[in-house]
Amino acid sequence: MPTSAIRPVRFTGRLLLALAAVATLVVVFLALIALTGGAGSGLGAWLTTLGAGTVLALWRGWRRTWPARLVPLLPVVVAAALTATVCIPTVPTARQYPPALPFVVTQHWSLATGSRVAVYHYPPANPGTRHPTPLVYLNGGPVRGISVLDHRFLQLLARQGYDIYAYEQAGGGRSDLLPMSQYTISRSVRDLAAFVDRLNKGKVDILGFSSGGAVLTRALADPSLAARLHRAIIAEPGPMDGPTAHISGHKGRKSARGLAPAPTGPRSTHVPRYAVAFGLMRLGLLTPDTGLIGQAEGDNAFTAADLGSDTASAYCAHDAHRIPAEDTAQNFSFSPAASLRIQQTVKDSPSIAPQLRHSRTPAMLMIAECSSQVRQWETTVLANDPAIQRTQYMPEVGHHMWNGLDHNNDRAVAVITAFLQDKPAPLPNYPTREEIPAFLHDHK
Repeated sequence: MPTSAIRPVRFTGRLLLALAAVATLVVVFLALIALTGGAGSGLGAWLTTLGAGTVLALWRGWRRTWPARLVPLLPVVVAAALTATVCIPTVPTARQYPPALPFVVTQHWSLATGSRVAVYHYPPANPGTRHPTPLVYLNGGPVRGISVLDHRFLQLLARQGYDIYAYEQAGGGRSDLLPMSQYTISRSVRDLAAFVDRLNKGKVDILGFSSGGAVLTRALADPSLAARLHRAIIAEPGPMDGPTAHISGHKGRKSARGLAPAPTGPRSTHVPRYAVAFGLMRLGLLTPDTGLIGQAEGDNAFTAADLGSDTASAYCAHDAHRIPAEDTAQNFSFSPAASLRIQQTVKDSPSIAPQLRHSRTPAMLMIAECSSQVRQWETTVLANDPAIQRTQYMPEVGHHMWNGLDHNNDRAVAVITAFLQDKPAPLPNYPTREEIPAFLHDHK
């Protein structure tokens, strides 16, 4: 082979070796991040990787002439530059809370549990139809701020004469953070009990949506807390306990997941630091209390666009190209680490079915046709809570049942108010407990 042809081959080979060396160092760095728990914002893993790479590069080049000795260090320099971006915060590390909403006053209540939560009150807009029992709203997440879309729905309920109270659970929205170890499903239930006590208005009605529905379900299994509840509405609940969380079963009709346009706006996962942190947390390779990023920094970094197709999964397939803006960039708040922590404590919790079977609080279950929830998360509640008086299967709507599209809000209001007033249901009582097997078979 001519010398002129050999040189490009050698250059290509050396380039590939250099790229392989860079890739190897990056993999070693990520492995050390996982092994060290991201200690010191990842600097420990970075220095170890840089040191090991430098030693190896010097060993490889020690027989070469002086200028050539530096060549093996080039992949180390490149890898060091790439991985250093994982160690440098790009958002404030102290919590930046959302600004006040223009249409409702934000109160802050200190609960007996030690949590300090943001509270929103919508008094009855029509005093002539005022209902005596306050209605408390538990939003989903977990550890997510109440969206503007949900605030509008609460205003609609207030116009029906209901005295509405909502609070953002500890760590979410404008509520104060907790130490990561204190985010548990049990703490969420205790906070609910403390909130009802702090409200001091006697028995209350509660509407719990998604993970808020799971908190409410567990509250119904606690006799001391259930005694303070007048009526309970469990809407699209998450898993109520460990055995339920481990069920992998049917879901509802096809959602907009995979059909809707990708969400627009900035994403924290386009920044190496947060892509690594959130990615390794989701894979279970980093714990929520990782030393790589603090809770406050993670909350500041996470955006609505980071939810990706999760938002689309809350809508029916036929709504894929008209999914409403659920929130504003200024109001959006979600704590990914705290959310994962609470979800893990649900998975680790024992069955609450024996306690739930003693529930006597009148309850209603709401199930969406295009639900993204596992059907058995919902039917397990129905099967074990003898006080569920009616089930309302909401047609042509996804997990986020009150979404401002068509007549979905009015339909949800009609279902909720009929139950709270003990009036005939606007929809058939479906499924009943006896119909659960057929329901799971037919709606998948």
